[in-house]
Amino acid sequence: MVRWRAGTVTALRREWTGAVELDVELTDGATMRALAYPELVGRPVPGDRVLLNAGALLMGLGTGGYALVVALPDRLPADPPEAGHTRDAGHLVKARYTPLQPILLGVDEEASPHRAALEAAEDVAGLPVVTADLHSALPAILAGVHADAPDARVAYVLTDGGALPAWFSRTLDGLRDQLVGTVSVGQAFGGDLEASTVHSGLLAARHVLAADVVVLAQGPGNLGTGTRWGYSGVAVGEAVNAIAALGGRPVGSLRISDADPRPRHRGVSHHSLTAYGRVALTPADLVVPDGLGPGLARDVDAALAPLARRHRIVRVPTDGLDAALRASAVPLSTMGRGLDADHAYFLAAAAAGRHAATLAAVGRCGRR
Repeated sequence: MVRWRAGTVTALRREWTGAVELDVELTDGATMRALAYPELVGRPVPGDRVLLNAGALLMGLGTGGYALVVALPDRLPADPPEAGHTRDAGHLVKARYTPLQPILLGVDEEASPHRAALEAAEDVAGLPVVTADLHSALPAILAGVHADAPDARVAYVLTDGGALPAWFSRTLDGLRDQLVGTVSVGQAFGGDLEASTVHSGLLAARHVLAADVVVLAQGPGNLGTGTRWGYSGVAVGEAVNAIAALGGRPVGSLRISDADPRPRHRGVSHHSLTAYGRVALTPADLVVPDGLGPGLARDVDAALAPLARRHRIVRVPTDGLDAALRASAVPLSTMGRGLDADHAYFLAAAAAGRHAATLAAVGRCGRR
C-alpha cells in the first residue's frame, strides 16, 4: 500500500505557501523529486535524511507525481506550545486516523473567535456559490467574476475530493491576492479557515470572510475511474444540495469541451451530467457561454435538455472574457491543455463566474 523510500535531501527546487519541493538522493544513488509540507513534517534542508512515500511518483501519476516526505527522522519538529494542555488551539482532526493527521482550530469551535457568529448563523442569505468539479476551473471562474466586478470579495471553499492539503496547489498560491480567503472543509486542511463540513464552510465564507461570491471545488489531483459514478467530482451535486439548504444560489460551472480526446467528456462531460442530473436534487443555474462553435453548441443544448426540467439553463454573454482569461494571474491548464487548446472549457468557467457576479450585485442591491 505504501512504497517506502529513504534518502538525503540534496537541493531545494522551489517553494510556495505551505510546500517545499526537493531533490532527494536515495540510498541506491537514484534521485527523486519530493514534496514536503513544513507545517506537518518540519522544513527540510540539504543534508537532512528523509523518509518518503513514493507510491504516486513510481506509478507515474500526473498531478500527484511526487514522492511525499513523511518524516525527517533525525530532526523532528517541536510540539506546538499548546499540545497536551488545552483545546484552545483547536481539536478538529483532519485526514483522520492517518499517520499525519493534523489537529486544527475549527472556525466554529468554542475557542474560535468566530464561534458566536457561526453559532447564530442560519443561512447564507442568497450567496452565489459557483460549483466546479475540477480545481483547474478556479482561476477561470475568478477571472469571470472580476471581469465585471473587480472589487467583488471571492472566497474559495476547498472540498476533499482531491488533494487534502491546500498547500499542494500552486494555483491557489498564485491567487491568494485575489481571494478574501480559503475555507478547507471535510478532510481537507490548510486553508485560512478550517471547517468540518461543506455547510459550516459556506457559513464561514459568508459570515466570517464576508464573501460576495464563493467558488467551491475540490483540490487538484481528483480521483477518477472512467465510470459514471467513480469520480470524486460527482460530489458537486451534493454541494448543490448543501448550498440550497442554506439559502444560497448554486451556479454550476459546466465541464464543456470540444478538445478532450475522450468521447465521454466531449460536449458536456458525463461527470457534469451525473452531478447535476442525478445527484443534485434542487435547482441550480447551469451556465452556458455564448460563442461556442455551432457543432459544440448543438451538442451542449442536446445534453442539457433533460436537465432543464429541474435546473435553470442560463445563457451568458462572453464579450471581454477571453481578455480576462488571458490576463489570469496564474497559467490556465486542464488535463495538460492550456487556454487555446481547450478554450470552451475555460470560457464556460469564466461565464459561470460572470453570472455569479451578476447575482451578487443583485443581492447587494436587495439588501440595501
